[in-house]
Amino acid sequence: MRILVPGGAGFIGSHYVRSLLSGIYPGYEDARVTVLDKLTYAGNMANLRPVAGHPRFAFVRGDITDVRLLADVVPEHDVIVNFAAETHVDRSITAAGDFVVTNVHGTQRLLQAALDAGVRTVVQISTDEVYGSIAAGSWTESEPLLPNSPYSAAKAGADLLCRAYHRTHGLDVRVTRCSNNYGPYQYPEKVIPLFVTNLIDGDRVPLYGDGQHVREWLHVDDHCRGIQLVLDKGEGGEVYNIGGGVELTNRELTERLLAAFDVGWEMVDHMPDRLGHDRRYSVDSGKIRAIGYGPRTDFDEGLAEVVRWYRDHQDWWRRLKGEGR
Repeated sequence: MRILVPGGAGFIGSHYVRSLLSGIYPGYEDARVTVLDKLTYAGNMANLRPVAGHPRFAFVRGDITDVRLLADVVPEHDVIVNFAAETHVDRSITAAGDFVVTNVHGTQRLLQAALDAGVRTVVQISTDEVYGSIAAGSWTESEPLLPNSPYSAAKAGADLLCRAYHRTHGLDVRVTRCSNNYGPYQYPEKVIPLFVTNLIDGDRVPLYGDGQHVREWLHVDDHCRGIQLVLDKGEGGEVYNIGGGVELTNRELTERLLAAFDVGWEMVDHMPDRLGHDRRYSVDSGKIRAIGYGPRTDFDEGLAEVVRWYRDHQDWWRRLKGEGR
């Protein structure tokens, strides 16, 4: 089995690669893994250092929008698991074009390369943000896509291209839509690592609006196990929500992180609300649970683990925040 992992040097992609090469996914103990990554700000070879010398690992630096590169790399593989994307909502508000190029054009070119090469299966990693905002209840996979940020709109465009390539060409494409991820190696512009690294340094943390925006939290390891399950047991043309089952307001999350550092609300800067800020996300994971999924990581234990990891790996994140240069 030869697996191509675009975006495999990022937070979630690198966790998937490390897990895959560790042999924990049954039936894939001998899989050969190629990471294709442009190594922009969030792509980091340090995330792959634990597997850099692995005999079944290879790395190609490049962009999924590069048609010639894809024509060289894709035909060597049986499966593609695509994590490559621009993901940060704040960046999408000020630089939407970059998100359209990578998330839409890049996905289309990758799908076409897979079709041309006869790749068996493509798993596209998407987000619950494509659904927009939900006041009550949880989204099923049949809900309409109503994205509210340039980031989520670009991801919705990629999802629709996956559907089109399946319906038009019969390409076996499966889409996963996850809730908010957390875990080690997460780029420190995201809320949990941003708050943790700021608090380690005694710096204040920003809280948007009234802090009542609700997110569902999913440990990266549970997410990657869900992705692997979709690769193993999913069906072409289908979408699978992957949720962590833990819903918190941003204020509740902030309280937990402040408590972890034994500090109070004096460490919080209340910020004007983000443009187009979705009020609540919540996914119904019943479809993937029916094929064997269930999150294993207790949120409080997982959060404590993350705090310890960032305390113990300051060389990793300080360089990213520009403090180690």
